[in-house]
Amino acid sequence: MGNMTSSVAAKFAFFPPEPATYDVIKEEDGRWVMSGITGDNNVDVHLLDTKNGNKVVATFWKHPFARFTLLYSHGNAADLGQMQDLFIELRAHLRINIISYDYSGYGASTGKPTEYNTYYDIEAVYHCLKREYNIKQEDLILYGQSVGSGPTLHLASRMTRLRGVVLHSAILSGIRVLYPVRVTLWFDIFKNIDKIRHVTCPILVIHGTNDEIVDLSHGKRLWELSKEKYEPLWVKGGGHCNLETYPEYIKHLRKFINSMEKLAITQPHKQFNEAPSITESKQYRCLGFGSYRSKMKNEK
Repeated sequence: MGNMTSSVAAKFAFFPPEPATYDVIKEEDGRWVMSGITGDNNVDVHLLDTKNGNKVVATFWKHPFARFTLLYSHGNAADLGQMQDLFIELRAHLRINIISYDYSGYGASTGKPTEYNTYYDIEAVYHCLKREYNIKQEDLILYGQSVGSGPTLHLASRMTRLRGVVLHSAILSGIRVLYPVRVTLWFDIFKNIDKIRHVTCPILVIHGTNDEIVDLSHGKRLWELSKEKYEPLWVKGGGHCNLETYPEYIKHLRKFINSMEKLAITQPHKQFNEAPSITESKQYRCLGFGSYRSKMKNEK
């Protein structure tokens, strides 16, 4: 039962767009470029090696007056080609740099999408930020949308000088989207309910009150478990994939960014572990667990 449920949850957690919505091409000068990005000299494209041997695509959107960098982990049914408009808006309204990436098996990234690969993927992106842009933890905010909350909390739980975390339509765990279990099962995936207890920076939770895929109770429980709670945003009438269309979304994010600028980092520094153990339109498609849940009901 355990192995079967775990494999089912993993299978229905990832829906990479097919075909990919973009290509990456290497220019004569050695730079990588992405199709669809034209006339924007403030975007860098990277092809990063992960510890698992995959190559993942990452885009770095630079703002000339940015104080912080947002590391954005997107939902499970989108790739970077579909996220460009959102990143342009966030960069302009929040005055921040944004780096995002496609999970292994998404877009032009190689490999297969799995829970463990997403951890290797986000670690490769973080090391790119340190190596290429000299971004420190104190200047970094992690952002996880839907299934992207998994790699986000994996990384955040192991960093002690991180500026902040944003959880957008986040999940408690993979199995909890499918079944109302009360305990963490060993075969579960993306055990956010356990990892969030180890995050020491401020956490902003954003969730729609009418989320049809990931119930609002997931967001509320994650907020309750946060050590450093920031005022949450419960978007009245918001679903799972449309919160960006509500005016309070960008307004509350801007408020959070402004608050982070005034926050002093006082926690003792602890180096990021270089060898982690991980055995464990503008309406963006996100999490697909609900498709499987509906299918199960129909088969009963």
